[in-house]
Formats: sequence, C-alpha cells, structure tokens
Amino acid sequence: MSALQVLHIGKYFPPYTGGMETYLRDAMTSLSRREIDSVALVHQSEIGFRSSNETYETGGQSLPVTRAAVWIRLLFTPISPTFPWLLNRLIKRHQPDILHIHMPNVSAFWALFLPSARRIPWVIQWQSDVLASEHSRGLRLFYTLYRPFERAMLKRAKAIITSSPPYLESSMPLRDFWGKCSVIPLGLDPSTLSDQPLPKASQPDSQESTTTLQVLAIGRLSYYKGFDYLIRAVAQLEGIQVHLIGKGDQETTLKALANDLCAGNKIIFHGQLPGNELALQFKRCDCVCLPSIERTEAFGLVLLEAMYFAKATLVSDVPGSGMGWVVDDGVTGLKIPPGNIAELTAALRFLRENRDKIAVFGRNGRDKFDQQFHIDQSTADIARLYSRVLDAT
Repeated sequence: MSALQVLHIGKYFPPYTGGMETYLRDAMTSLSRREIDSVALVHQSEIGFRSSNETYETGGQSLPVTRAAVWIRLLFTPISPTFPWLLNRLIKRHQPDILHIHMPNVSAFWALFLPSARRIPWVIQWQSDVLASEHSRGLRLFYTLYRPFERAMLKRAKAIITSSPPYLESSMPLRDFWGKCSVIPLGLDPSTLSDQPLPKASQPDSQESTTTLQVLAIGRLSYYKGFDYLIRAVAQLEGIQVHLIGKGDQETTLKALANDLCAGNKIIFHGQLPGNELALQFKRCDCVCLPSIERTEAFGLVLLEAMYFAKATLVSDVPGSGMGWVVDDGVTGLKIPPGNIAELTAALRFLRENRDKIAVFGRNGRDKFDQQFHIDQSTADIARLYSRVLDAT
C-alpha cells in the first residue's frame, strides 16, 4: 500500500517565524514520520518575482517546499499571481490524496477555480478568523471582499480543524459548518527548541538579572498583540525587565512609548532572533507574557514553548480565544482581562513577589505540555481525520 500523499497550502514557511509557520513545519515533519508524505506550497517571505523549489531538512525528514513569488503585499496579504499555476503543477506532479489548506490565506482561494484541486478532498486548518477589526478600516473593507470566498471554501471542505473549543464556539464564519469541525489542539516539536546550540554566554550577566523579574514577550509587533499595554504596566513597576522579541509595523511606536514613559531601560527590544538565541531567552526568563487584545490571537503557540521550558505564563483571557484555554489560571500561570493595565500591573507584581509560585506554575505547565501539546499528539488526530475523510469520499 502506497503512502498517503498530502499537499499543504500555507501562507509562509520557516525560516519565516510565526505560529502558523512553526506548526506547519512541525506537523509535516511528524506526519512524515507516520509515513504520510507531505508537500507544501507557500509564499516567499520577501517581495520579488522568482519562485523556488527546495527540500527543507528538519527532524530527520526531507520536506519538499515550493515558495511562490510575492509581487506585492496589501494589508499584510501576499499577492502571488503565480500561485494557481504552481498549485496546478504540484497537483499533477504529486497527485495528492488530500489538500490540507491552512487558513486564513487569500491565495488558497485559487483552489476554488482549479478543476484539478476541486477533484481532491479538502481539509481546512482554521488557524484564525479574519476579524473586521475596529482598529483598521482597511481590514473591515478587506473582509467584505474576503468573506464570500471564505464561505465558499468552507462549504467545499470535507473537514475543518479548529485549535480549541472556545475558538470553535465563538467563530462566526464556522457557525454554519459545525458538523464538519473537529477540535485538534496545536502541538509543538520540542526538538526544534531543545536541540539548538546555545551561545557561550549562557549565564546571567549580573546580580541584578537574578533579582529582577525577567519577562519574555514574543510576537509580531502589531496592534493586536497588546505590547503597548505591557509597556505601560511595566513602566509603573520596579524590579521587572521585559525582553521583547519580534519585528513589525508597531516597532517604532512601541519604542517611542517606552521612552516617553521613561521605561527604556526596562524594555529590551531584541528584534528577530535565530532559534538558538530564542531558546536561550526562554531558559533565562522567569515567565512568558502574551498580552494580546483580540481573537486574532487564536491560540498562542508561544505558550506551548513556554510550557516546554517549564516557564510560568501570563496571558490575556480574550473571550473566544484559545489562550485562556491553554493556560490554567493559578495552575500553569495567570489570566487577566485583555487591555486592562491595572490587572496586568497587579499580575506582574504578584509574580515578582512570589517566585515560589512561578516555579510551581512552570512545573505544572511542563506536565500539561507533555500530556496534551506534543506535536505527535496533534498529528495522530490529524491522521485519523484524514482516514475518515478518505473513507467517506
């Protein structure tokens, strides 16, 4: 019996950093170990006119990855005129049994118009809703154009994967398709973190760094991440230092805010870090904070990374997001209302003054990771879903 062939349609792929990209890589690697051959079609992370084919080596597996040229970006959306041609070519070459489509992704809509794609059963990985954000008129207009195609994709899908029960229950686009939906939590391959060679300077630099609460915050520097609230909270406290990792359109604004609040020495902007230096930041920190303010933060893969490293977590309990489902309040970390500076300040003060609690939260988090969030647990459920889809076809 030949191996199952799956073609993944994603937005980007490592070394581009992001939760969707990390999960796609780890899932393909884990599925390959289950003798499910995985191929990916994604976008180039940089603007240009050249597509590429490569073999991405990771975890002892060789993953074929095609990156479509991106001619322009509109509202963070890659526009790739060559995408449908590449998709049709990959279908003919690999003859996949299943199209696994990771959404949101405008380029995935091309599958609606390609006969070769329509003949294959689709599994949609619903990473997050596209929110008509009150913070952006452009996004609201974009969603009115996006929504009919999104709905057409969901109608055609044989199965839909969501990452947590709260997200499924609160998702308006999925409301008419609950019968197709399965909750499969995201997972993480810890070998991609723990096997990183660490820089030589792996010890704290001073006595101050051992007494100051070291808070790690990771993510694209965008409005919905809520990093401005974190900066405002830390500005009111002593004995706390934040290590902010990531780049994005809000970088200049956030740096200016830290300076205006005289908190420049408390907020260290690291930019984007390679894997080994990121692993070092996890090992050095006391806790990880994810202060996102919208359901655009559907799950928070960084929380799984924190749990693997046995670090306490501090998250915004956004209604309908998976963040509050991943973190157990008072067990693996603390949950606060989104966008509430007073509550965030109080939580940080509590962690600073209760180091014993931090250690307990971290141990409990690692236990929960081992029980629920290893990538092999996620892909075991996906493999079973593939079988059900093919049996019903």
